[in-house]
Amino acid sequence: MKRTLIIITILIAAACSTATMKKKEATPEQKTIITSNPEGEGPVITLELTKGKSFYYPLMAAWLEDAEGNYVQTLFVPVTIATGVFKYGKQEKNKWVSAPKRAPQTLPYWSHKRGIKASDGLYMPGPENPVSDAYSGATPAQGFILNAKSDKELPQVFRVMFEINQNWDWNEYWTNDKYPDNENYKMSCQPALVYEAQIDLGNLQESYRMQPIGHSHYSGETGELFPDLSTLTTALNIADSIVVRIK
Repeated sequence: MKRTLIIITILIAAACSTATMKKKEATPEQKTIITSNPEGEGPVITLELTKGKSFYYPLMAAWLEDAEGNYVQTLFVPVTIATGVFKYGKQEKNKWVSAPKRAPQTLPYWSHKRGIKASDGLYMPGPENPVSDAYSGATPAQGFILNAKSDKELPQVFRVMFEINQNWDWNEYWTNDKYPDNENYKMSCQPALVYEAQIDLGNLQESYRMQPIGHSHYSGETGELFPDLSTLTTALNIADSIVVRIK
């Protein structure tokens, strides 16, 4: 009898433990709230990123394009990208210190679309040509909800664009010796992934799930978009979902 009671007690405890675990797993992810360009005169574009299993301090850019793919404006970039000053910019006395750093491989599709060339010939922002503080903020350490106003009223049809890059994410195709003499590639590995959502204000939907449409140049030498995603693996899991809403 005692043995039966012990077995029943163990089974009940195991069931309760499993239920508790499932309950914890079902808890919604806590997301950082980011506000960008609050003085803008156009609608609020909300972009909600739910992090995927490969998310680990990636860098990203969100921006707008017209129906023909012409750059309209930046919605948000981390301050590291906006200023070109990285927390781990260089080593001094065996320690990493903040310093300007050129990283064209990080977000080349966005930076070439933005179209502002620095004195060194690169399209990434730097201390001499930073992105305005209105469109930048801290690098999100988790999933986030971006509430960004457009500078002005938007055309009926436009695109919300998003580029994201996770450093040092090697895979069997993008190996650490694929381009052994290219230092920019070595810091990027799998190239930045580009997402898109097409918006028609004349037929506005409640939400739009952004879809990956290609990847950027592996070292940022061009602003070309490569539609073949078959060589990407973990890069496709940086974000579990990216959803856009227009207010």
